[in-house]
Amino acid sequence: MKQIKTALAPAPIGPYSQAIMAGGVLYVSGQIAIDVNNNNQIPESIEDQTHIVIRNLKNVLKEAGLELNNIVKTTIYLKDMNDFVAVNTIYAEYFNISKPARATVEVSRLPKDVRIEMDCIALK
Repeated sequence: MKQIKTALAPAPIGPYSQAIMAGGVLYVSGQIAIDVNNNNQIPESIEDQTHIVIRNLKNVLKEAGLELNNIVKTTIYLKDMNDFVAVNTIYAEYFNISKPARATVEVSRLPKDVRIEMDCIALK
């Protein structure tokens, strides 16, 4: 088991790892829309937040030597299910060839009051 850590994604805000590699499987913790390239700002729009979340996932995957096409499962947590279409449109830009299994759920609140969080499982 190996802990994966990168400065190109938000540092954990609790007692957990950005990701863990175990037996050729990468388990990536939920990523939120903290923009590490812009003084840890959180944009307002769901579109901007979605792009940042996926970029953060990509950066954690890259640290582990993987890419988005290595993802086999994602879970999307939305503060408002009315954002589903906008999120799905952006998600499709990144996962247009590789289409991992996915669950999308609405939750009452997310860390830092963001509108979206996403985690994933990827294979080496």
